[in-house]
Amino acid sequence: MRFLLLFHLFFTFLYANHLDNNVSEEKVALQESNATNESIQRPKEDVIVIKDNSGLSVDEVRQKAKDSDNKKVTKVTVAEITNAVDAKGHVDISKIQDRWEDLSPTPVKFDWLQTKSGEWFKGEIKALYDDKLEFDSDEIGLYTFDFGDVVRIKSYQIISVNIENLATFPGILRLDGDKLTIIQGDNRYDFKRKDVVSFAPDGKYERNFWSAKITASLDIRRGNTDQLDFSTKMNLQRRTAVSLLSFDYLGRITSKEKEETANDHRLNQKYDRYITKHFFWTPVFSELYTDIYKNINRQITVGLGLGYTLIDKKKITWSVSGGPAFVYTRYETVAADKELGIFSPALEFSTKYEHELNDMVDLTYSYKLSFTNKDSGTYKHHMLITFENDLTSWLDLDITGVWDYILHPEAASDNSVPDSNDFQILIGLSVEF
Repeated sequence: MRFLLLFHLFFTFLYANHLDNNVSEEKVALQESNATNESIQRPKEDVIVIKDNSGLSVDEVRQKAKDSDNKKVTKVTVAEITNAVDAKGHVDISKIQDRWEDLSPTPVKFDWLQTKSGEWFKGEIKALYDDKLEFDSDEIGLYTFDFGDVVRIKSYQIISVNIENLATFPGILRLDGDKLTIIQGDNRYDFKRKDVVSFAPDGKYERNFWSAKITASLDIRRGNTDQLDFSTKMNLQRRTAVSLLSFDYLGRITSKEKEETANDHRLNQKYDRYITKHFFWTPVFSELYTDIYKNINRQITVGLGLGYTLIDKKKITWSVSGGPAFVYTRYETVAADKELGIFSPALEFSTKYEHELNDMVDLTYSYKLSFTNKDSGTYKHHMLITFENDLTSWLDLDITGVWDYILHPEAASDNSVPDSNDFQILIGLSVEF
């Protein structure tokens, strides 16, 4: 089982890297060095990358962006000076100086963003997906901003920006209101905020693409009853400007009076590639599942599908996806006339709903169902509903309800039939990084 798990993770990672690299190797010849947006045409192939072919180093590109920022404040006209002179012939310097709230920091080793309240935050841009901007700061930790609440961005990193129905542009990022600018050497590309599908750092190091959240809960009872309950929930993501690779793990071990009563593990993998801001396709999704107390030694699901974001608002997002798959199930024991291993075609459907209830509490609901042949259970679903309660910028208290259901569980060799329903309530601390 461990070998299958490691092989699955390794294969999926290589597949995702292969697709991302194929995209990044695409080139478009620009006829002029000062290319405008109108000179770029949407190709028939997948999303392409408009690379910086100026030959400048990253630091030289940053200097170009800095020079561009400074152009706004280098000149004062004679008319402005005249208007600043009062009745006594004195110059009111405040009339020709930038107001304090209009000044912005210069990015040096950190990215900067400003919210509607006027506050500036220093840190590192992690990613923008579904109008949610993840930002890592020493002061506030890993924090998710609503993109609509961010009015200005000045990046220090090279950011790869996916523009809807056009291409991916790596460069220094500037956002001012509804205007987004990507700076590549001597070239500047201007877009509207609404044109942005997603963006993420275009880093040299693989670790720049990853983030994780781990939740653990432990309940130990001693006295009249000796019982141990341990559960772990983990989410691991690799994000680029055009793709999202995610792994979700849920595991539980329970023992009572030193006798094991539960031992189940579920690993879901999903690899999405964004075509537009709302539409994505999934080249591969999969699941590894084992629960010996449900008579399942291992169950492996592999498929592909399409997805769409139905709601994408400031505090609510809702997406659906699904597609065909194959399921292999190997049972612990079966009746004498049954096979231990069963293959079945399947149809899978999943949905995810996220709602920011208030500044402290977020609600996440995910539901996945699949239809198979009768020997594989006919119908099953896996549902989670989680309330995330912020304790600090990096620590949450999570309360999760889990409901697993299978219509036709397989009887064991002694003719005992597992329950169709399985419910869990998990309360634990989670850490994001």
